[in-house]
Amino acid sequence: MHTVWKGAISFGLVNIPVRLFTATDEKTVRFRQLHDACHTPIQYRRTCPHCEREVSHDEIVKGYEIDDGRFVVVTEEDIAAIEPEKSRAIDIVDFVDLQDIDPVYFNKTYFLSPQETGERAYALLRQAMFDTNKIGIAQFTLRTKQTLAAVRVYENALVLETIFYPDEVRRASDVPGLPEQLTLPARELTMAQQLIGQLATTFNPEQYEDDYRKAVLEIIEKKAAGQEVREAPAVKPHKVVDLMEALKASLDQTSEKRRRS
Repeated sequence: MHTVWKGAISFGLVNIPVRLFTATDEKTVRFRQLHDACHTPIQYRRTCPHCEREVSHDEIVKGYEIDDGRFVVVTEEDIAAIEPEKSRAIDIVDFVDLQDIDPVYFNKTYFLSPQETGERAYALLRQAMFDTNKIGIAQFTLRTKQTLAAVRVYENALVLETIFYPDEVRRASDVPGLPEQLTLPARELTMAQQLIGQLATTFNPEQYEDDYRKAVLEIIEKKAAGQEVREAPAVKPHKVVDLMEALKASLDQTSEKRRRS
């Protein structure tokens, strides 16, 4: 596993050196877009429709759209001035019951592993949280972003779940078309409850499969086995365009358009 973050869990006066690892790996079949005529991968370029030319990374700035076509430009210096302090602490500020947090708040899961000197304190926190059936609510900085998280016990490990802030979760009341409280026939409600009871079981994730992804991979394997493989031709290197040449060409093109109009 690749370490994505190093730091320490902090609660009270206790510090536990830990490493962070991504706990999930979304299994999505990803396709490349190819040109139908020659099966060469399609490239996308950053262009300015106003200047009618390709732009480089150092010509791009950040802009926040406050109205249609009106932007506030924010510089790298503006962002640097307000970036959260480069803390290496997962600071647990509260302990709560897991059922107090609706699953809609959970975002991404990471495994926490103790560093060389943190095994005993890690095991102590893990056991104490398991015995009290509590999870820790923490704040920490991940990739310059201040993040809210829950630290909990999963199997034999501590995991960190990043949590959406309240204003990032949309209200159910904003969903259109939701039925109001209706008076339901008692017989229908009883039958629905009985059906739920018949289907009720213990959750076992191993019994569920992504049938669609499996079918897509079978198609790919069959086509590959049948030699239905297309090889993209070698692409000629692009001519390096001098900035002055590009500007001159843009001016000439604009002048020509004006003459025609």
